Amino acid sequence: MNTATPAPIVLLTGASSGIGAALAAAYAARGWRLALVARRAELLEQVARGAGLDPLDANRVRLIALDVRDTGRLRLEADTLMREWGCPQVVIANAGISHGVDLSQADDLDVAIDIMNINWAAALATLSPFIAPMRERRSGALVGIASVAGVRGLPCHAAYCASKAALIRSLESLRVELRPSGVKVVTLSPGYIETPMTAGNRFRMPFLISAAEFARRALPAIDAGRAYVTIPWQMGWLSQFLQLVPRAVFDRYAGRYGRKARKDDTQPCRALTRRNRMRRDGK
Repeated sequence: MNTATPAPIVLLTGASSGIGAALAAAYAARGWRLALVARRAELLEQVARGAGLDPLDANRVRLIALDVRDTGRLRLEADTLMREWGCPQVVIANAGISHGVDLSQADDLDVAIDIMNINWAAALATLSPFIAPMRERRSGALVGIASVAGVRGLPCHAAYCASKAALIRSLESLRVELRPSGVKVVTLSPGYIETPMTAGNRFRMPFLISAAEFARRALPAIDAGRAYVTIPWQMGWLSQFLQLVPRAVFDRYAGRYGRKARKDDTQPCRALTRRNRMRRDGK
């Protein structure tokens, strides 16, 4: 009779590239069972193979192709996972998008709402099905991938900064609620990470690290159930400094921050400074 304890489970959204793919590889290297969520099945299969797993091995990996904005389907898949595998030890809400927005343009309002839906609302929908089972079990970790961009509002980042700030505060609320239960709520706040999301940035990105290095530093923080961790640590010091800067000083100098391209990339944000305009034009 086989009485071996089943390998622990991690569920991870946004698993098809970047931070998500790196976290999947790190947990696979530990021998965990992986439930990977992203929109495109073919990319999930590539991630599984890259992590040394057979995409058809139903005992080690579940590939769940869905759009996280479909919260009904997300809950259905969570219920199926718990019924067939059990409640995960770790759930990571990682799916996210980033576009610059120019709110003077009508089309960008829809982009802003989409960013909020994916980066904040879908993150909460990812964690929600597992709260009660983890609380009953009195163990587990609910993890949200936030950003240092959630610390202050940056020009042309009205939606992205707001979505990450909202996620940080929601996770904080949840952490306090679940503290007596033994369930850990972990906020990971990346700085600049080398991923497809940052590949198109046309500005300097200080302390840039690879997604694999981010994952290497993230797993011990999740293991320890740390409340809030900025990776890399240098960006943590910078974000703390930004929180202390008086509004008048911040408003004067924040305009020098590099702008991310709008979704259609047909024209820059109207607030673009001359220096960033020159960088955009390659001069």
